[in-house]
Amino acid sequence: MKFLISLAFKNLTRYRRRTLITAGAIAVGIMMFIMIDSMLRGAEYESVRNLKWYETASARIYNSEYWENRHQMPLDINITDYKEKVQKLEEKGYTAAPRISFSGELILNVIDFGEDGSMPIEVTAIDPQRDFEVFHFKDTLVEGRFLQPGEDGILLGSWFAEDIGAKVGAWVTVVTRGNGGFYQSMDLEIVGILNCPNPNVNRSLLMMPISTASDYLEMEGAATEINIRLADNANVKAETAKIKSITGNNSLSVYSWEDLAFDFLAIAEAKRGGSSMILVLIFIIAAVGISNTMLMAIFERTRELGMMRALGMSDSSIRLTFMFEAMGIGLIGSIMGVTLGICINFYVVNVGFDFGFMLRDIDIGYRIQSVMRGVWNFDTTAIAFLAGIIITTIVALLPTRRALRMDIPSCLRS
Repeated sequence: MKFLISLAFKNLTRYRRRTLITAGAIAVGIMMFIMIDSMLRGAEYESVRNLKWYETASARIYNSEYWENRHQMPLDINITDYKEKVQKLEEKGYTAAPRISFSGELILNVIDFGEDGSMPIEVTAIDPQRDFEVFHFKDTLVEGRFLQPGEDGILLGSWFAEDIGAKVGAWVTVVTRGNGGFYQSMDLEIVGILNCPNPNVNRSLLMMPISTASDYLEMEGAATEINIRLADNANVKAETAKIKSITGNNSLSVYSWEDLAFDFLAIAEAKRGGSSMILVLIFIIAAVGISNTMLMAIFERTRELGMMRALGMSDSSIRLTFMFEAMGIGLIGSIMGVTLGICINFYVVNVGFDFGFMLRDIDIGYRIQSVMRGVWNFDTTAIAFLAGIIITTIVALLPTRRALRMDIPSCLRS
């Protein structure tokens, strides 16, 4: 065995150029694998964080009948006496914030916008004193100020404001149906513009104080939802069960962020499967290059193989020699690939790639506004390292087997 390993090592050093070219192909495949996996995992991690921080919170309480009708955003299916329920949750150590969500039509006036126009919108009425403890909008203000309780004011997402040409101080009219089906018109001043990392929120965000909305819509102390913030490492399923027991009301249901973001998770799963196929194709391309190189190497040394067999070397020993040689190439390529992958990943993790020019107008499914960063995943690095060695070794079997089918005289005449 020692002799076979020594012979394989001599072959690696004897054909240095071929060894480096093949190892380079493996290294590029492994480097791409590590980088792409890092970026995709980073995009998913940041998307989940932005979902919980700006869109779904960690958990949400609805009236049990609301879930099936949530896309219609009905006001008459609500949580009554939400202040009492929020107080109970806070006494148990939870951070909670009520909201009223409703749909309507935004009407622009010619004085502030230069032309008349209207569009469908979704409005979120928040408690300014509690909402920012659950959601992370505190650091997103880019113009104006935050809402004050009871005022006729609204906050807009920066992309939404840009699309309609809105400025702080302009007035808009929101027309909607109140609790009971009556039409209601609200004249609201734009007091601030927010720019958050979640593109879906940034494109459509329109916030107003919950007390103002409650008066206009005649909610009578009711809210459509109560959002709850949990620790990042919390067991969401266990916590939702505890929250349900605290409310002690069979008419209420508690949903985790995973329930609320089911569509995103389904898309992310599909993207993960497609991305895995891309990574497999990268390895297949590298494997084809390895197979071609090994085939050429064996054909170049056919007479050498015949001589080794004529001198009494068994086919199994010859096969092992080429496998050790391929394993050595795979080892060199894996070391190079992992080293390059780690070096590039430092840039991907700490700086990332700015896709803001594309994500502004195209929704790719991820909750990322511009910069796509990676994350460190040492399991992937280890898998890529081992895969480079294993694939190279396996690929070398086919050309070796083909050469060993030739008889000794044919090998010597080659």
